[in-house]
Amino acid sequence: MAVLYCGLCRRSAFTGRRHRYSAGHRRRLQEALAQLQEATAAARAAAADGAAAVRRYDPAEHDGRVWCPCCGRGVRRDGRRGGLALLQAGLMRHLAGPEHRRETARFWRENRAEAALRERCLVPAEEYERFAQALERALAEHQRREEERILQMAADIREAERRQRETVQAALQLQPEPELGAGPPGCRLPTGPERDSLCGAEQPGPSGMQTGPDLAWMDSGKVLTFIGHQETEGNGNVHTGAKPPWLTEEEDGSKQIGPSYEEFLKHKEKQKLKKLPVERVGANFDHTSQTSDSWLPSFGRVWNHGRRWQSRHQFRTESGEKKKKRRSDVEH
Repeated sequence: MAVLYCGLCRRSAFTGRRHRYSAGHRRRLQEALAQLQEATAAARAAAADGAAAVRRYDPAEHDGRVWCPCCGRGVRRDGRRGGLALLQAGLMRHLAGPEHRRETARFWRENRAEAALRERCLVPAEEYERFAQALERALAEHQRREEERILQMAADIREAERRQRETVQAALQLQPEPELGAGPPGCRLPTGPERDSLCGAEQPGPSGMQTGPDLAWMDSGKVLTFIGHQETEGNGNVHTGAKPPWLTEEEDGSKQIGPSYEEFLKHKEKQKLKKLPVERVGANFDHTSQTSDSWLPSFGRVWNHGRRWQSRHQFRTESGEKKKKRRSDVEH
């Protein structure tokens, strides 16, 4: 018997089409159709109240989906236009569309559902047209109210600015204009040296602040600090105009702190040689000897004392003598 995959039960049935008549499949079919009928009834109820179908868009509230078992996919419940959410518009458009009507007929035919329940999961085209017209009227009304609200806010702002200007003009008209050449309130202009000291003194008032310049510092003998650019010859720091230390040239070119780079490399090479065996091949090579291309330099006892195999036997002999000597020293 052929294997049948049931999209409603979401599993493969090895009994073929007889699975659609099983108790589990019929129970899941009734549950799916009940949910679809409930969603369709809610969409039709919203279509009757077109004025309440426009809301401000909220992703957490208006991004929900409704599962359509006939089409096998989720359908967005609410529509969206700009920053507004159209309640039940997406589901109504889907239920009234030709694709949903065609898939509903196929679903009813394959699952042997009750024919009387089919119309409860569909929306007639005339009803959807009325819903679309009511939705357009609701959008126009909402837009009109928004424009009125914006105009009212603009009028309130202009009124507040007008009152503010009137308040400022009234305050300026009440304040008397000072006479030309007159000093601050409470300060007379005597002749002689008293003029600077009296007008520069602090006058009593609500703010408690100094009302005139203090010119008494000229006779007190105070020394002022110069805050401009001062030229200094090699003294001070970069803020006072001195040359920074990384731009100064050394007076004595031979003065050097620490070893040079070449000396450091030589010292590092010596440290490496100390870790190597003393009796290695080429240990006593004379690096300072004068050589040419026609003369083979000295590479230790490999070249100075016969062939390589002789040097090997000689090394083993010396190693044996050293071991015997070390053993005899331990015994004594």
